[in-house]
Amino acid sequence: MVRDMSPATVPQVTFDRPELNRILTVYGRVVAAGEWRDYALDFLDEVAVFSIFRHASEMPLYRIEKRPKLKAKQGQYSVIAAGGVILKRGHELAQVLKVFDKKLLKALSKD
Repeated sequence: MVRDMSPATVPQVTFDRPELNRILTVYGRVVAAGEWRDYALDFLDEVAVFSIFRHASEMPLYRIEKRPKLKAKQGQYSVIAAGGVILKRGHELAQVLKVFDKKLLKALSKD
């Protein structure tokens, strides 16, 4: 039996509304502090990615990834720096996003 694996039948990984709201809240705070300027969303077969840019023409500074296949292992959420270093990984998105708290405090203290 041959299975039809057209793009319409392959499920994509996405961020749900509460996840996206949480990410955009953190993103908006750092944008307001003047550190970040742009973002991109990618929804692929095994991963959903929220990429954060200082300028649209650059490589992303950070990637927030959701990989459901890692849910039972080290956690499906991770924050990855530009060089590919995993800054934080876990089961709870709110905990993983706390890696940006220091960045936000540093940006706000510049004023």
